[in-house]
Amino acid sequence: MKFLNMVAALTLPAEFAVMGSAMVTVLDNLRERGGLKGADVANIAAVSAATVSRWTSGKALPHPKTQLLISDLRYVVDRLAEFYSPEETRVWLYSRHRLLDGKRAIDLIHDGLTEDVLAVIESLDQASYT
Repeated sequence: MKFLNMVAALTLPAEFAVMGSAMVTVLDNLRERGGLKGADVANIAAVSAATVSRWTSGKALPHPKTQLLISDLRYVVDRLAEFYSPEETRVWLYSRHRLLDGKRAIDLIHDGLTEDVLAVIESLDQASYT
């Protein structure tokens, strides 16, 4: 029985490595396209910077609910990258916006209100955002 447990332990990291490398890619994308640092992701996901560091190094994976939040953030960053540089994208995410009732996009994403943020970005796409 111990042998089977050892074999199972040896096969798990391969699956974990694939999922881990996908998360590393997402986090790299957030840094490159959105100018977001590990501390930014940690703030949005309500985890420690050390936790994000473990995700970035592939040593751990976020909880599935947190993965959804990070995927929403990535989508928003990808949309903003159509209009702004990474540094401008980060500033946009942290700034208060009139069309978001004075709220910050980063807070709305954290609260699960990504659709509200995307509606404002859609208005950018239609060149009606002021």
